[in-house]
Amino acid sequence: MSESRRKNFTGEFKAKVALEAIRGVKTVNEIGQEFGVHPTQVGQWKRELQEQAVSLFDVKRGPKPADPSASPERLYSEIGRLKMELDWLKKKSGICL
Repeated sequence: MSESRRKNFTGEFKAKVALEAIRGVKTVNEIGQEFGVHPTQVGQWKRELQEQAVSLFDVKRGPKPADPSASPERLYSEIGRLKMELDWLKKKSGICL
């Protein structure tokens, strides 16, 4: 018995086939024949694209939320800690300015 391997399609290919199906110029069978994909698979990709298209436009516009790790208070405390470490190192090494 021959070992058949499953075809793996890229996301770009799936999107291309699904968009062709959404256009509606050709039938699902014609699209399947053209791209070498089973018509059922074409229908599934079309349905997935239609369901996920809503999430593309759900993102709100405007400024991105500020990164909490870059808050000014945290940065100032980090500067203070580093300055204290530098002063301590200068004192221990005998370097005085």
